[in-house]
Amino acid sequence: MNQPTLTTTARIILRVVTGFLFAAHGWQKFSEFTIPGTQAAFAQMGVPAANLVAPAVATLELAGGIALILGVLTRVFALLLAVDMLGALFLVHASAGIFVVAGGYELVLILAAAALAVALVGAGRVSVDGAVFGRTGSRLSALA
Repeated sequence: MNQPTLTTTARIILRVVTGFLFAAHGWQKFSEFTIPGTQAAFAQMGVPAANLVAPAVATLELAGGIALILGVLTRVFALLLAVDMLGALFLVHASAGIFVVAGGYELVLILAAAALAVALVGAGRVSVDGAVFGRTGSRLSALA
């Protein structure tokens, strides 16, 4: 396999798996936990403005995850998702240590790192962004 093919494949894997995990967590906040339940949990965890933050986070994770899977405005959504996870890390999980079994930050840290990596490298050729913005000379090629 040549280097461009490996890079394209790596971008697809990173983008789709990261997007899937975010979409699953967003869907869980809507369907399993419900928005009122997520608001109550966020408030109990000390998240400021939990009544506003919980539906915003649930929507961002669901819509942003789907956007990453498809490669739509990938850099924008990936950066927002990275900020989301860094907020979760510092507001909720940092004091519990590393391991998720104790409420730690290992999951939110790897999700933040994956989202930041996607934001840095972009969606790549095999994406909506690549099809729309990836043309040579496009003024919006940074979005591809």
